[in-house]
Amino acid sequence: MGVVKLFATEGSVFCARIQWALKLKGVEYEFILEDLANKSPLLLKYNPIYKKVPVLVHGENVIVESLVILEYIEDTWKEHPLLPRDPYDRATARFWAKFNDEKLVLSVWTACTGEGEAQEKAKESALESLALVEKQIEGKKFFGGEQIGYLDLVLGWIPHWISAMEEAGGNKVPEAEMFPSLHQWGQNFIHTPLIEECIPAKEALVTYLRFMIGYMRSLSANKP
Repeated sequence: MGVVKLFATEGSVFCARIQWALKLKGVEYEFILEDLANKSPLLLKYNPIYKKVPVLVHGENVIVESLVILEYIEDTWKEHPLLPRDPYDRATARFWAKFNDEKLVLSVWTACTGEGEAQEKAKESALESLALVEKQIEGKKFFGGEQIGYLDLVLGWIPHWISAMEEAGGNKVPEAEMFPSLHQWGQNFIHTPLIEECIPAKEALVTYLRFMIGYMRSLSANKP
């Protein structure tokens, strides 16, 4: 079906979900590590609009944006279905994935790494968002039921990345203490062997996130 290549960084929450999906599907792939401070000509060729990772190359097909990549993986490889079969359940999973990418990740990131009033507002938003996600996982092992599914992969950054963001940014957002169902789900998720294989070591992740904090601040400072 063609060679599979993944252009990614090891600390990105958006790249990790693609690695997890490929692992669960049993797809062999080449991991191409990108340096965001010195992006490769191939990355810029394959993703000229956003110039970001992840990028999945499958034969002649180039797919960008992590949620789009997940859908492509699901449609291309049928092993270990990720999305529910029921149309309503599929739509619900997609809604919460969009919620995560457009609201939850940003609010947690700003709560952990921001300053002043913006940081306080982000912390409030992060806690509200986590409380909403907590309600979705109550009484379940995984968001996908008894096995890991699409939404588990999208939200899979929560149990490992939040604490690393807190350490890198110097601000804390309560998680385990306030959201017991979410915490238990997180333990179920990150201790699944195929998932655990692709989770970066805490020290390396904190180093990467500190770089990202500096990188994003430099971009903001250079805006006209």
